[in-house]
Amino acid sequence: QVQLVESGGGLVQAGGSLRLSCAASGRTFGSYRMGWFRQAPGKEREFVARITWTGGSTVYSDSVKGRFTISRDNAKNTVYLEMNSLEPEDTAVYYCTAGGSVYSGTYIPNAWGQGTQVTVSS
Repeated sequence: QVQLVESGGGLVQAGGSLRLSCAASGRTFGSYRMGWFRQAPGKEREFVARITWTGGSTVYSDSVKGRFTISRDNAKNTVYLEMNSLEPEDTAVYYCTAGGSVYSGTYIPNAWGQGTQVTVSS
C-alpha cells in the first residue's frame, strides 16, 4: 500500500500560480497511476488530472485543461500539479491519489492523501 502526503497549498490571488507536490512512500511508486482530485466547500469531490506510471499519458478535467499540468518524478517518488492562471473557482482541498483503475473513462483510485488547501482570492 502506498502512503501519500501533499504539500504546496496556500493562499494566492486570482491569476497567480501554485505547485502542489505529493510525496509517496512504497517501493512500487513507479508502477502506480497517479492523480489529483479536489473538493470545494459544499460540492462533491471532482477529478482534476491523472498520469500514467511512465508519465507518458495525462488526462485533465475540462475545467483545468490548459491551465494545470500534472507530472511525476519516479526517482523522487513524487507527483506534481502545476497550477497557473488560478481562479477563485479553483479554491478547494486538493487530494493526491494513487493506483486504482479507469472504468469507462472514470478514474477510481485506491489510495488518497490527506489533502492540502488551495485558496484563490479575487
